[in-house]
Amino acid sequence: MELNGKVVLITGGKRIGAVVATALAAAGADVALTYNRSQAEADEAAAAVRKLGRQAIVIQADVSGEQDCAQAVAATVAQLGRLDILINMASLYGAKPFDQLSAADWDRQMAVDLRATFLCSRAAALVMKRVGGGRIINFADWVAASGRPRYAGYLPYYVAKAGVKALTEALALELAPEQILVNAIAPGPILPPPDLGEKESASVVQNTPLGRWGGAAEIAKAVMFLVHSDFVTGETIRVDGGRHLK
Repeated sequence: MELNGKVVLITGGKRIGAVVATALAAAGADVALTYNRSQAEADEAAAAVRKLGRQAIVIQADVSGEQDCAQAVAATVAQLGRLDILINMASLYGAKPFDQLSAADWDRQMAVDLRATFLCSRAAALVMKRVGGGRIINFADWVAASGRPRYAGYLPYYVAKAGVKALTEALALELAPEQILVNAIAPGPILPPPDLGEKESASVVQNTPLGRWGGAAEIAKAVMFLVHSDFVTGETIRVDGGRHLK
């Protein structure tokens, strides 16, 4: 798929999402970004897209809700004219000991990471069918993509991201006749969390075969590959500097 004149919807467009948005805009795409509470970050990403000469809109949405997902897709089409690419990036990430987990913790994680991916994909696919195809790119995690948990305290997160991988494969099969290609990216050590200490950051680097944090641009490169490819579907690509090898 060539990007010039195409329209992209990115859910959860902050930090890495902002870099992805500008990479797509630089290639000629217009961009819609959703946010739940982080409006300032979404506005900043949209401004960066506009500086590149492309259109950008910002949509407030809680993508765990069916109506908000449908409205985000509808707003994208109404304001930008079409929808060719959906990137499901919205996610929750946080540790909590197993004996402190509640049903609400579980439900919230599944709603944001897994249910929202399904709901937004379903709404987007209906639109993509009308233009003869499209791309859906979901976000999993390198640990879940490797098929075994490695860190205690992330049970709902791990299960949700493993579900995203499975959902990606099933959606790819369902939507292949419509020429809608569905893939996932499983990031590893891309950007250190803002609250990560120097010692912990050094440990991540030490345990990554390539010996460094990847940087958000590496995710943007993976997105561009999956957008441009016309014959890759149902795949989950780990972008983790070889972290899964240790």
